[in-house]
Amino acid sequence: MIRRLCFGLVFLLIFTTVAHAAMVSINRAKAAMRSGPGVKYKTKWELGVGYPLKVVSRKGNWLKVTDFESDTGWIDKKAAAATPYMIVKDRKTIIRKAPGENQRIVGNAIRGVVLRTIGHKNGWVQVRHESGLTGWIQRNALWGW
Repeated sequence: MIRRLCFGLVFLLIFTTVAHAAMVSINRAKAAMRSGPGVKYKTKWELGVGYPLKVVSRKGNWLKVTDFESDTGWIDKKAAAATPYMIVKDRKTIIRKAPGENQRIVGNAIRGVVLRTIGHKNGWVQVRHESGLTGWIQRNALWGW
């Protein structure tokens, strides 16, 4: 009985941690994603404003993160914010005036485009591009929060 209870608690802790993985976005024009937790480590990528990342772990002032392509690296936590952004994960997706397949098309977005998250409704996400274009995209075409 105790063994099952312990197993259940461990499962619940793991599930809760995975289910509530922290998301962050880059809060500056350029932020280095490094191969390790410090400035002495090689820069793997440079990321721009809003780029969404999932926090995998923490070490001091550094966050180990992964992106929509499962690339992993480290960023300085000062370069991260809790502002919700999404990135287009499909080759190309349609931006609509309102949520729904029958709504007017206001634009398109291609893989890798970063969009500010404004709201969610019934499997759709309202987003705003840095150009000011605002509209709705199906949630399954996006990664982030």
